[in-house]
Amino acid sequence: MSFNTTPAVAPKMGRWALFALHWRAKIFLFLGMRASAKQVFQEVLQQAPKDLLALNSLGFSAMQEGKFELALSYFDQVAELSPESSNSHFNQAFVCEELGRLEDAEGGFRAAIAIEEKMDRAWYGLGLVLFRQGRLEEAVVALKRNTKLQPMSPFGWYQLARVHVDLKQADEALDVIRHLKGFEPKVAAQLERETGIKVGNLS
Repeated sequence: MSFNTTPAVAPKMGRWALFALHWRAKIFLFLGMRASAKQVFQEVLQQAPKDLLALNSLGFSAMQEGKFELALSYFDQVAELSPESSNSHFNQAFVCEELGRLEDAEGGFRAAIAIEEKMDRAWYGLGLVLFRQGRLEEAVVALKRNTKLQPMSPFGWYQLARVHVDLKQADEALDVIRHLKGFEPKVAAQLERETGIKVGNLS
C-alpha cells in the first residue's frame, strides 16, 4: 500500500528534520519496535499535524490495538487531506465495518472503487457489507467482481458461495465449490461441511 508522504510542515520543523524523523520511525517499524515508532510519529504530528505518513501510521497502530474509533479519527483526516487516494477511503471503510457502521463502510468502499475501479479488496469489503445489510443480490455482484479481479484468492469465492446458499441458489453454490476444489480443496471441503452441499449431490 503506498502513501503520499509529502507533509504540510510547520515552520518550526524543517524538511530535513522531518525526513530524519520519518526514517527513524521506519527503522523502528523494521525492527519491530512499534511503540517507539508510534512515539516518533506522535512527535511528528506535534510539529506537522497534516503529515500523511504519521496520520496513516498512527491509524494502523490504533487499529492493531483494537482502538477503532481512534483509528477512524486518523483515517478521516487522511481522507480529508487526500480525497483522491483510494487507500484513504478504503481504510475509513474497513474501520467503519469493524465498528458496525455499515452505511458509512459502504460509502467508503464505493468511494475507493470510484477512484480505483479494479481495487479487488474494496469490492470484497463492499460485498461483505452488503451481505451484512441483507442486500444479497447486490452482494453477489460485488463478490463476483472481486473474484474476477482476484481469481486465485479463496476468500471471495467462499463468501460468494455462502451468499448463494442464503439466496437458496444451490446450483450456483455448487459451481463455486466445484471451482474451489481445483485450487483450494480445503476451503471447498469446509464449504461442503458448512452448507451440506457436496460435489456430486447435484448435477
